[in-house]
Amino acid sequence: MSGFTLLEVVISILVVGIMMGGLVSLYIQSAARAEWSAYSVAGQMMALRGVEQTRAAQWDPRAGVPVDELVSSNFPPVVDILDLGPNGAWTTYATNVTTIQTASVSPPLKSIQVVCTWYFPARNKVFTNSLITFRSPDQ
Repeated sequence: MSGFTLLEVVISILVVGIMMGGLVSLYIQSAARAEWSAYSVAGQMMALRGVEQTRAAQWDPRAGVPVDELVSSNFPPVVDILDLGPNGAWTTYATNVTTIQTASVSPPLKSIQVVCTWYFPARNKVFTNSLITFRSPDQ
């Protein structure tokens, strides 16, 4: 009748311990990445909200009385809570800064850039989501 020696048992426990430590480490890293992804998506949606507000602005240079609400001064920097849904651990604020520039006079075209800056507490860093688009006048 043969059995395991003490050395074989200790080595087996060591191998299992290393594997379990690796699995726990992977789980923790996965959870941290998922949390960062939630912050990043919320920042992207906030930047997209800024772009949608510029799309709603009236710009009609060919009207009887020309209208141009699509200027940077109509879109001051906005500080708002980053919407992380019901499971957000911290209240994080984000800032949207909108920049509008004339890209072309003929044909009329404007460049719109919205930059959303947000803080990620788990890594103690500031991140940025940017959107750039072009817009022509209302027709």
